[in-house]
This record gives sequence, C-alpha cells and structure tokens, in this order.
Amino acid sequence: MQDSGPWNGDARKTYHAVGREQAPDAAGGLHLVATPIGNLGDITLRALDVLASADAILCEDTRVTRKLLSRYNISTPSLVYNDHNAQRMLPRLMKRLNEGNSLALVTDAGTPLISDPGYRLVEATIAADIPLHMLPGASAALAGLVLSGLPSDGFFFAGFPPTRTTARQKRFAELAAIPGSIIFFESARRLAASLSDLHQVLGDRPAAIAREITKLHEEVHRGSLGTLAKYYAEEGAPRGEIVITVAPPTIHKVDNDTLRAKLTDALAGQSLRDAVAEVSTETGRARREVYRLALEISSEKPDT
Repeated sequence: MQDSGPWNGDARKTYHAVGREQAPDAAGGLHLVATPIGNLGDITLRALDVLASADAILCEDTRVTRKLLSRYNISTPSLVYNDHNAQRMLPRLMKRLNEGNSLALVTDAGTPLISDPGYRLVEATIAADIPLHMLPGASAALAGLVLSGLPSDGFFFAGFPPTRTTARQKRFAELAAIPGSIIFFESARRLAASLSDLHQVLGDRPAAIAREITKLHEEVHRGSLGTLAKYYAEEGAPRGEIVITVAPPTIHKVDNDTLRAKLTDALAGQSLRDAVAEVSTETGRARREVYRLALEISSEKPDT
C-alpha cells in the first residue's frame, strides 16, 4: 500500500474540511472496512470514521496497515488477525464483540474476505447474532475486471490458481464452461506459467493483465492468452500485484446433425459424462439435451 497515483492532495486536510475533526463513535459489532489497494487517497470518509473510533482494528499485518493509519493520523489500537493466529484469536475477539466492542476488520489492501482471511470471524459473528457492518471500497478483482474491457455482465472470481502445473490445469478445466469473465489473482513469478496453462486449457481467449492498479506505474496489457503468455515468458516476471481477467468462452451453436457427429466422436474416446461436458461447452447446447442424445447414441451401439 503506497501513497501514489494521480491523487496528490493533503488527505488529512480534505478529511477535516468536510467536518470530520472528530469521528463519530462506531456502533458495536464487527465492521468490515475496505482499504485502498495502492493509492491511499482511495479510502472513504466513512471508513476513516470507523477506523478512528473503533475500539480496535484487526489487521492482517499491522506494519502494512500502520502506513494507512499514520497517513490519516489515526491512533486506534491494532491487533494482528490472520490465517496463522485465527484459531487462537477467535475466542478473544468474540468475547470482545459479545461485550459490545466495535472491531474494524481490514486486510492489507482491498475488501476483507476477498481472497483474504476473515471468513471464520464473520461466520461466528453472524452465528452469535452480533451486528455486522460493511464499509465498501476498493477491490482489486473488480478494478481488474473493469480495466480489462472484457464482458462484465457476468463474472466469476477464482482467487489464486494452484501453484503446481497439474493442479492448476485441472482447476482451469473446471472453470472452462463458466459463461462469464473469470478473474484470478496471481503472483508475478508464476504469471507466465499460469498464462501458458490458461492458453493450453481454455484456448486463445481474449484476456487482460492488470498490475499496480491505482499506483503510479499502473499498467494493463490486453491481448489473447497465447500472445500474453509469450510476452511474459520473454519479458520475465513483472513487478507488483497481478490481476488476470479472461473472457468467457465463445459459443458456436450447431445444428442437430453436427451435434450428433461431435458427440459420437467424443463418446468414442471418453466417458459419457466427460463427452457430454465437452460437447455442451463447445456447442452451446444445453447439457440436459446433450445428455439425452448421448444416451440415445450409446443405446444404438452394437453389443461387443
């Protein structure tokens, strides 16, 4: 998280200028507070109110969150809450919430729970009937989607792909038929390998790579998966946080004769289930319809 990009004003003066010399007390309960993904000017005024007045701020890494709090002169006590200590911390935090404390949960950057810790705490808060508040704001996944220029009327956030090639390709195959854009987070050092696997499994779909979103060196590369895989294999790992967005599959609807021919070929080398999935995705025909035809074709085969 850094103070960079096109917004260069004095944030604290702006905050005070709209009448927030003293933040109103945060209501009791758990507050999910979105924080900037790069440019500290992207924090909301309501988020500043809650961070300044909560009883404590729960941070993934207090060193990272301290940069934001220092920028806005916020001195609220901070506690570490992450995947490493969640089991130990959860009872202590629930005790405070049950006593009426206001706790603000933040991630290092972006919206809490989006590929970040916090789910178990939210689950426990709801189960205990404790108030849960959402303070929306920056999200790298949505920012990457919007910057990509790819269809945004339907999308699926898939988080980080597996680190090993076989598991990664299997995961990509599971996502192949999703009728919307797919959004991934990825580390810079695995970007080229993931793009190569995406190209191999999904074909040469349009895609976009967004990095350093909202920061001074924000960059978006758009192109086919094959082109992008080749580019990053040659250029090496880029710097910064990466968002990959891949376009939905292109559906080419076919007539019944072509459908039957494709399905017959697929059944010759695959199980009925796999053949139906492959042909349904490729042709755009409803899976139930393809399944019925597959059963019909299978019943016509002579016994061996």
